Amino acid sequence: MDLRTYLSAARRGEASRLSKKIGVSPVLISQWASGTRPVPAEHCPALELETGGAVNCEALNASEPWRRIADKSWPHPKGRPVLDFAQQGA
Repeated sequence: MDLRTYLSAARRGEASRLSKKIGVSPVLISQWASGTRPVPAEHCPALELETGGAVNCEALNASEPWRRIADKSWPHPKGRPVLDFAQQGA
């Protein structure tokens, strides 16, 4: 699911809650959801965690080489997202 769809289906004030949890402005969350600005890779794991895995890193920023590390405490079934820097520029 993408961020726009998640926010559309979420309860009122979810964008504000997310912005507080990850330390960005609500306007920035809205810009990411609308596609006006791309979601920086450094914010993707926090958004994935705060959405309970409903919005994953691959959907937030598909241009990054995401990989998964097994972690049963993470909401995504394949585990915690990490960037595979060895794949960048390959």
